Formats: sequence, structure tokens, C-alpha cells
Amino acid sequence: MALFEEEMDTSPMVSSLLSSLANYSNLPQGSKEHEEAENNEAESSRKKPVKAPQLGTLMGVYLPCIQNIFGVILFLRMTWLVGIGGVIGTFIIVFMCCTTTMLTAISMSAIATNGVVPAGGSYYMISRSLGPEFGGAVGICFYLGTTFAGAMYILGAIELLLIYIVPKAAIFPLEGLEGPEAEAALLNNMRVYGTILLVSMATVVFVGVKYVNKLALVFLACVILSILAVYAGVINTAVEPPNFPVCILGNRTLVWKSFDICAKTIETANGTVTTQLWHMFCDSPFLNATCDKYFEANNVTQIQGIPGITSGILTDNLFGNYYQKGDLIARSNMESVEGEDDPLTNSNSYVLADITSFFTLLVGIYFPSVTGIMAGSNRSGDLRDAQKSIPIGTIAAITTTSTVYMTSVVLFGACIDGVVLRDKFGEGVHGNLVIGTLAWPSPWAIAKDGIVPALRIFGHGKANGEPTWSLLLTACICESGILIASLDSVAPILSM
Repeated sequence: MALFEEEMDTSPMVSSLLSSLANYSNLPQGSKEHEEAENNEAESSRKKPVKAPQLGTLMGVYLPCIQNIFGVILFLRMTWLVGIGGVIGTFIIVFMCCTTTMLTAISMSAIATNGVVPAGGSYYMISRSLGPEFGGAVGICFYLGTTFAGAMYILGAIELLLIYIVPKAAIFPLEGLEGPEAEAALLNNMRVYGTILLVSMATVVFVGVKYVNKLALVFLACVILSILAVYAGVINTAVEPPNFPVCILGNRTLVWKSFDICAKTIETANGTVTTQLWHMFCDSPFLNATCDKYFEANNVTQIQGIPGITSGILTDNLFGNYYQKGDLIARSNMESVEGEDDPLTNSNSYVLADITSFFTLLVGIYFPSVTGIMAGSNRSGDLRDAQKSIPIGTIAAITTTSTVYMTSVVLFGACIDGVVLRDKFGEGVHGNLVIGTLAWPSPWAIAKDGIVPALRIFGHGKANGEPTWSLLLTACICESGILIASLDSVAPILSM
């Protein structure tokens, strides 16, 4: 509650907190004033008195930063990062990125505490301290990064929808497709649905976002509750690990999609009967069928995908496992009988690496998770005491999110088997989202300064100051990111 001490000075703690939460908004005050001006333009031509900034550290800086820092990478890619980079390697990546943003926040705090902070956010702080040319160069990069971040979050939402929630909603059907054809169909689905979502969101912004913004606190609460559910799930694995089976042939992870039982044969009252898994690797359902050599030479084993925090699996996940595209996702501590020159057959039955992975790629994919620290400074004109609120709120938010990210790396490595961590899309676990199963309970201003003459046209907009042309430019840039269609390709752009 130290972040809330300013509000306690003027009103009782509980009532002030509840009032602030009820009025919490994810928009700067300027955007809300534009909305109100447009709606009230016909009512009165009188000039209304300007309200004094009222936001304190908690509502004005800390919560907006938290809401902007936590993002899609934590829920869709963090487990994969731990599986590929290992607990040690991923922890180094997280620590390195979090340190970078902390140093940035400290530098920003030095500017914020070195004079009056005007309205205009981080761009005004930089340009008025180091000059408009320098501020414009940084501001353009910041704007492009923020715009591509929008594309990344849209692609993340579509990936979650089409892969884990409603796979049948795909416009380009994925069933029956394998390899490059399935990948191309997925990317085309991402482009179509991403464009539809972008157009819808751009329309909302053009028309007005005040009604959507009333749900800002609900969205923030959902993120926080989801993270708390993951921590609760980790604790619960010590008592009752979830039933999350993975089928292994030799040491290779099988795609658990076309079979129901992880066994070659089963015993029934009528004798030994072959299973659907047998049909995948053999030319007939009979016991004398001709089968794949690797299938004949190796046993089928069912393992627990989430053995729990007390299982000791952490030691197996300490170090990284980098793959070339098309490599088998294998369990290193299991025996595999195969000839050195034997070709890989029935490759579509195994979980394969979808991209070539290396350390700097992991850094590029993860780094967008620590961005969003400017959300507080962007509200500088709305803060009651910007010189105090910006440093305290931003550094507190970075400390909070960094703690969550670092502990998540260790806890994921301590709870989840390596082959499940490295299975990016959950192909070996019936297409389930790993972090969703682990959770408990589980049902599952630059243009106006004229620095770049070509951008001056984008400084014009509606009579109330809403930058219509800038919104259109932003939507077009965001669409270019959506057309890339791959979350793993868009995320590194934000790190450049």
C-alpha cells in the first residue's frame, strides 16, 4: 500500500482505493477529454474549466505499467523458452532484459525528477531534455515498436483461438494437412483473422474507446488472476499433479492426435488386439503386419507431462536444447534403438521443431515481454505529482513483473517435463495449452513538432484533437505485422 500513500492523505484508505479502482482507466486523460469534447460539442459552446490532474502513483503509473508489461509471451511462449534455453539460459535472458528496462527506468526517473514533467509523456521528456531531433528519432522508434506490439498481441490472440480454443473455426482447414501445407494454412488463417480483428479494433478507436475502456480494470484483473492461478497450480502439483500424459516411442515424442491409447497392443477377452497407434506405423491391423523399423525396435512409454515441483525434474531442465528446423523433439534420458544411416520415416507422427532456435532468437522473442514501462510516463500530464509518481511507480512495476518472470522460469523448469516444454503448440498433449493445464483451478506527438516534414500531415485530425490520420497510419503499419502472421517472427522486430 506504499504506492497508495498519496491518496491516504486526503481520504480514508479503503474508500479512496475503491473509488480509484472503480474509475481506473487505461487511457491518458487527454484521450478521455477528446471523447468528452466530441460528445459534448453540440451541448454547449462554453469553455469548461480544466480539471487539475488527480492520478497518484498506484492508478496513474503502477497499474498501467503492470497492464502493459504482462503480455502474450508469458502465456504462449515462456514454457517453450524454458524448454529450449534451459532454466539457466532462460533465467540469464530474463535477467538481462529486465536489467535493461530497469536501467531505462532509472534514466527516465533522472529526467522526471530534474524539473517539471509536462504533458506529452516519454517523447516530451526526451525531446525537451535532449532536443527535439534526438527525441523525434527515439520517438519514431518507440511508436513503430508500439505499433508492431499491437500486431504481436493480435497474432497471439488468434493463435490462442485457432490452436487451443476453437480449431474448427479455421477458414483454411488444418485437418488432414501435414508439414509445410499445415504451416501455410495456419499462417493464412492468422492473416485473415488478424486483419478482421485489427479492422474491428481500429473502428473502435476511430469511433471512440470510452466504453471499451470501462473494462480496463476487468482486463487487468483477468491477467493478475491468471498469473495467480499459475502459482496456485505450481503449489498444487506438490500434492496432486494434473493428469497430463505424453506418449513416447523410443525417445521420440509422438503427436497425440490420431490415436487414443499409448500402446502398440492391448489385451482383451478375445486375445491381443492392435491399437490405433499400431495402424499409424503398420500396413495392416494384424499382428503379422509389416511395420516401421523404428516402431518395431522401440517400446512405447507413457510419461507424466507435469510430474510436479517435488519430482526433481528441474535437474533435467537446467541446460538448453537448441534445434534445427525439422529436428525431433526427443527425451534425452530414454533409450532409442536406431541405425545411424536409417532415414526418418513417418515424420508427421512425431513432434518436430518448427523453427531453428538459437540464443539471440530467444532474446528477440522474449524481450517484448518487458516493454510497456512507458505507460506511466505517457500519463505525465494526468499525474498529481509526476516527479514523484513516475520513478516510484515505474520501478515498482518493473520489480514486480521481473519477479514474476524470473520465478516463472524456475517453477516451469521444476514442474514440467522437458519434452512438453519444447513442444510449442502442445501437439504431444492433445493440443492443450501447457500453462493452462498447470494453472489451478483449471477448466483449461512527434508529427506536431515537424521533426520529419513528411509526417506533418499525420499531425492533423478531428476538431477535438483526435489524430485521425495518425490512427490510419498506425493501423496500416500494424497490418504489415499481421501479414507476417508468425508471432515468433514479429516479436524480434520489437527488440530491434
